[in-house]
Amino acid sequence: MTVYIDPPDWPGHGRMWSHMVSDTSYDELHAFAARIGAPPRAFDRDHYDVPSERYADAVAAGAVEVRSRELVRRLRESGLRRPKRRPPA
Repeated sequence: MTVYIDPPDWPGHGRMWSHMVSDTSYDELHAFAARIGAPPRAFDRDHYDVPSERYADAVAAGAVEVRSRELVRRLRESGLRRPKRRPPA
């Protein structure tokens, strides 16, 4: 299993955020997230939102740093991508 994390470039709620994904399974992603202390509520469809102050913890635990485009590409290729559904027009 490889867990990937992008830089904390995403603003929200007065903080900067990263996204953390797995290229293998959600179970392994959840286990990794639990090891670094990420709460279950940080999981959003197919990724964890990780605040900038926890970025170094994820990398130290083994998450591979990639740019955002690379993270999305790997998530799509894994078959684990769950895009937001848009309401019909």
